[in-house]
Amino acid sequence: MDKFIVSARKYRPQNFNTVVGQSHITTTLKNAIKNNQLAHAFLFCGPRGVGKTTCARILAKTINCTNKTADGEACNTCASCISFDAGTSLNIHELDAASNNSVDDIRSLVEQVRFAPQAGKYKVYIVDEVHMLSASAFNAFLKTLEEPPSYAIFILATTEKHKILPTILSRCQIFDFKRITTNDTVEHLQEIVDKEELKADKASLQVIAQKSEGCMRDALSILDKIVSFTNGEVTYQNTIDNLNILDEDYYFKLIESLLQQDLAAALLLYDEINSKGFEGDMVLNGFAEFIRNILVCKDEKAASLLDVVEGMQEKYVAASKKTSTAYLVSALNILNEAEINFKMARNKRLHVELTLIKLNFLQQAIDLSVNEGSVVKKKRIDSGIAYKIKPVEQIQVKPAAVSGAKLIIESEVVSQESRVENQKPVAENPQPKIHSRQPSTVNRSSSTGSKKNLLDALREKYGDKYSIEEVKEAEELNIEKLQRCWDSFGAQLEQQQKHSSSATFKIAKLEIVSENRFTATVSALTAQRFIEQEKMMLTDYIHQQFNNRSITFSVLVEEGVKEEVPQHMTMNSKQKFERIAEQYPMVKELKDKLKLELDY
Repeated sequence: MDKFIVSARKYRPQNFNTVVGQSHITTTLKNAIKNNQLAHAFLFCGPRGVGKTTCARILAKTINCTNKTADGEACNTCASCISFDAGTSLNIHELDAASNNSVDDIRSLVEQVRFAPQAGKYKVYIVDEVHMLSASAFNAFLKTLEEPPSYAIFILATTEKHKILPTILSRCQIFDFKRITTNDTVEHLQEIVDKEELKADKASLQVIAQKSEGCMRDALSILDKIVSFTNGEVTYQNTIDNLNILDEDYYFKLIESLLQQDLAAALLLYDEINSKGFEGDMVLNGFAEFIRNILVCKDEKAASLLDVVEGMQEKYVAASKKTSTAYLVSALNILNEAEINFKMARNKRLHVELTLIKLNFLQQAIDLSVNEGSVVKKKRIDSGIAYKIKPVEQIQVKPAAVSGAKLIIESEVVSQESRVENQKPVAENPQPKIHSRQPSTVNRSSSTGSKKNLLDALREKYGDKYSIEEVKEAEELNIEKLQRCWDSFGAQLEQQQKHSSSATFKIAKLEIVSENRFTATVSALTAQRFIEQEKMMLTDYIHQQFNNRSITFSVLVEEGVKEEVPQHMTMNSKQKFERIAEQYPMVKELKDKLKLELDY
């Protein structure tokens, strides 16, 4: 039995014309060969499996061919081409930089460059995966790469161009390979299927091309696997089964159930998908791509953008006519958020089912957000939301007449009394207090023309239901009353067993700075701290005594008085610990052994 050779090796291109999907590269290289304008160093970069190493080998073979064709291709019949195809040519050297990335490996390569070719015109050095070389190996390669012998040509190949030093890039002629399109891949696979005399429908080849993502080597490997699985008969169904791809018919059924708001059918369909072994994130990603395709088909001109198997475009166009754009855009947002949060979900299945429930009732939410025929986007508001309240009608008053310290307000009693009686109190708190700045007199004209004081009118109206108090006028500071308040507060501290603070209050000297500010002068810093500790309670006590909330004070220390403050009162937490550790070394040793990190 002959040894099996995988298709990627068996059908590797042997000349430029058979290279798939890289015409911009092959045309340039052929013209350079014909015009004898070859560079001394090339850099082939691009995705995996698109023909970088293949083109490097074809270039090496072609430039040493003794009987080139008119269009610059190798003849495949001369001694150089035959030895190259047999792998016995001495004019080509390949180095795998992934495993030979040291300085010594590059120095060994540079040593070989000194020897001229025994047969042929050029010696070609192909360095694959060149981005794996170390920085020192790159530096050792620089001089030779810049000024090689006339017979030496270097071809570097890499999938990660950004990892190569700029000094290397500047010495090379760079060729960027692109991904192979789906159509080119399908055509190449069809040629191989015909040569191998296999049975394969176009839909299955399109699925293989999509799965390979522009990599011809992957496409050929997938084809070999499916051929082995199906004994040479490749169909759409066994292809998606082998590649673990969810059939798009499931998505068409799912969108139909969601549009009809048939939640039970949608959940049962997902259960069937889940039982086949498809993970939830794969379902969410596939359904999002499916919704995107429907959205693209809203305009039939854009249907050509769909990368789907043959015959599916018509189904997508038909589905787009049944679905509104608002639904599709909103569904994409929901699926995108669900896919992002999938990894953090504890119950993966429930997470996907909740997404399906949202999509099931999404149409109702869109209908509710339609305002006068146009869709209104709902906004999320994180801040407080204003709410409506019923405005309270104000009592109509006549211009106020001010007389001395009394405010006179005249109003029509007959027109307002019935309104006041019908109004309910805004707050039902027990025993609210109604304050008045001054005993004000309000003249209210009744049917008899009598005038009453505002407080008297309120007492007559509400009786004992409310307690009515007058707001007392704020008093300005005066030293006599301030001293009495100060001494009284000190006496309270004495009763609370705060003897040090009480003694400090007795020796403090008070001085009024302005009508609402005073100072208390003490002789020591510790005394100042004692008063500062009681400052909040003291301030509140003085406010109550003077009925004035604007009074403030500050505590001063007499100048020229120096006080020896204990050292521990001037140190921070870190300094205190360092002092303790200095006096007691066992404390520091304990901290180090337990590996403690102190939060100073």
